[in-house]
Amino acid sequence: MTDRKTQLAANLAQVEERITSACIASGRKREEVTLIVVTKTYPASDVRILSELGVRDVAENRDQDAAPKAAECADLPLRWHFVGQLQTNKVRSVVGYADVVQSVDRPKLVTSLSTAAVRAERELGCLIQVALDAEENGRGERGGVGPGGIEELAALVADAPGLRLDGLMTVAPLTGPYADRQQAAFERLMDLSTDLRRAHPAANMVSAGMSADLEQAVAAGATHVRVGTAVLGVRPRLG
Repeated sequence: MTDRKTQLAANLAQVEERITSACIASGRKREEVTLIVVTKTYPASDVRILSELGVRDVAENRDQDAAPKAAECADLPLRWHFVGQLQTNKVRSVVGYADVVQSVDRPKLVTSLSTAAVRAERELGCLIQVALDAEENGRGERGGVGPGGIEELAALVADAPGLRLDGLMTVAPLTGPYADRQQAAFERLMDLSTDLRRAHPAANMVSAGMSADLEQAVAAGATHVRVGTAVLGVRPRLG
């Protein structure tokens, strides 16, 4: 085993232990929670090692980094999640490799994703990004739509050719009523997911929690956690 593979294997084992312990503590089965490893800023060689170690879901947040990495790893049995704020001029590229876009937050983006997915003859999973630092019908500092905008966006995604409404995503907010209250934020997201599933029963994916707060996300009921630093290490500074 190379040094890097040994390091990643050890880190993965620690994260796996954290998720398992969190599931036990909240009376959940381990298989109810999917680990998504956020590989942004790390090379394709790390993605390849992670695949060898059994990781099946990876995430990126910048198309200019993700597109060449996904192409280099096209032979691997991976599901690619796009988790960053997505500009419409990057949509066609992202639809070429992403299986799920977790950051759908405006009607114009839904239209662009649908057009690109139909052109590529692909079905693209979509999560509505919920901003819990926003007013009811506002937008968040890091993207996302306020809770009041979920219903309209969900209906647009559900009716859009080439798109599949999978559920909701959030990032623990830094400001507003849920700042430093990750557990409460994730519980609020679960309530919103319950509301969504009344109209869209299959939209049962709830993506929440990262390296620092995955336990709170699991306790709240998240189905997917997005972990980067705890698996890959502290990211190098950009620029």
